[in-house]
Amino acid sequence: MGSVYYELTGLLLISALAGGIAVRLRQPLIVAFIAVGIVAGPAVLGWVTAHDQIDLLAQIGVTLLLFVVGLKLDLRLVKNLGPVALATGIGQIVFTTLFGYLIALAFGMSHLTALYVAIALTFSSTIIIVKLLSDKREIDSLHGRIALGFLIVQDIAVVLAMVLLSAYHAGGGGGLAADAAAIAFKVAAAVALIALLMRHVFPRLLPLLAHSPELLLLFAIAWGTSLATAGEILGFSKEVGAFLAGFSLASTSYREAISTRLVSLRDFLLLFFFLDLGAKLDFSALGAGVMTAVVLSLFVLIGNPLIVMAIMGYMGYRKRTGFLAGLTVAQISEFSIIFIAMGISLGHIGQDALSLVTLVGLVTIALSTYMILYSQRLYQAVSPWLGAFERRKPFREMKVESQAGAHGEADVIVYGMGRYGRRLAEQLRERGAGVLGVDFDPQTLTACSRRGIAVRYGDAEDPVFPETLPLSQARWVVSTLPQIEINLALLDALRRHGFEGRIAMAAHSERDAGRLAQAGVDKVLMPFDDAADFAANTIAEEPFAKEG
Repeated sequence: MGSVYYELTGLLLISALAGGIAVRLRQPLIVAFIAVGIVAGPAVLGWVTAHDQIDLLAQIGVTLLLFVVGLKLDLRLVKNLGPVALATGIGQIVFTTLFGYLIALAFGMSHLTALYVAIALTFSSTIIIVKLLSDKREIDSLHGRIALGFLIVQDIAVVLAMVLLSAYHAGGGGGLAADAAAIAFKVAAAVALIALLMRHVFPRLLPLLAHSPELLLLFAIAWGTSLATAGEILGFSKEVGAFLAGFSLASTSYREAISTRLVSLRDFLLLFFFLDLGAKLDFSALGAGVMTAVVLSLFVLIGNPLIVMAIMGYMGYRKRTGFLAGLTVAQISEFSIIFIAMGISLGHIGQDALSLVTLVGLVTIALSTYMILYSQRLYQAVSPWLGAFERRKPFREMKVESQAGAHGEADVIVYGMGRYGRRLAEQLRERGAGVLGVDFDPQTLTACSRRGIAVRYGDAEDPVFPETLPLSQARWVVSTLPQIEINLALLDALRRHGFEGRIAMAAHSERDAGRLAQAGVDKVLMPFDDAADFAANTIAEEPFAKEG
């Protein structure tokens, strides 16, 4: 027992070190953890021997992953985005599966293995994409919201795929149709039972448990693992059972409290899944399959974004929006690996498929991370060749702009219509200035329009966008955006488009203020300092009289 403890301690220390290196390289931790598993496994150093213990922790981690996906499933987002999320999500899944299947068959795979691999190529990592978009502050942009919509469609699709392929038992004598019908009946019965619990039991039980946050968390884990166990017993897999458990609590007022407490535990336990995965991989079995991995990786990195761009272009979005949204599907996800692992456990496919998909995952996750981080530079480099992915009139994106209120003249153009930008615009309007606001969050634009502020959908990082603005009439362009690099890029774009008025930009540190001043900005705004000075002056209007 002591040796197992020592082994796990060593793996955790090495993983922490590798994770630190990955963060420095701006890589997702999943890449570092799989690499640690490969190095510590039999393929290299042979340190990992506690396979049973690591496998148990890994299974619980996968259970919590699916549980949290079900818990966070926001069907309203798909509904609000309407046709684009569903069409892009379903279209990308269908075309990626079709082309991936044909590529896999061309490399000599069996029909079932080719189907598994092709489906695995369709799933993108919601965790990684949300993190990258959040870091870039693009989660509320038009392309960010569309990406979230079709990522949710993918999450639903992976669960449905697990249900269908669980029905296809290797060696089953009843036939696929009979097995699928039996599985469908069991899932329907489970959903009906869960619906009764959601209606009559959880509303009374959860408030009692919520008196103790620790007890609420314990119940959530117990409920997730219980339905995962039931799912395996009933034949529709632990993963589907865990997803249903999370979904059953998604409509309760406690979902956020449960989710926030579970995320860290989920990530910790998933560490063991990726370690176990890396330790079990035998890349020597790939052999000639390395070329297959290269071709499939190129297909995911290039083909998937092109599929999304084609669908979004057809639906009436500009090529830039399609390009930025398309980059979010330029990698496969942890679900892809879990999906293939499930196929192995069901006896449908061999271990070589897992090695292949994992290698594709390592390559695509590593490269796509940099593609998303440097998406603006990449777009500028390839935009001249993307004309085929945009209609002559991108009517759907133009509708977003018109709903926001595209007005033609302004004395002041304000980039960034958050709380600070919105308040600034209102104050300028009260002083008689004509104001045009610019933001890339459709909901923010709608809120501004309701307040009577003229706004237009646009991205400060888009170097072409300023030519659509009434720069010749504007006396000032103001950026309330906090990112120094975006402000410098906007400054450069305004100059290249011949803006002759004055420019004011916000800075959140003295260092950034110095860089903006050196770059030639006419007025540097310091929102936090200015607000603190105003508050101090207001408080100090009355003299402080000392008693006694």
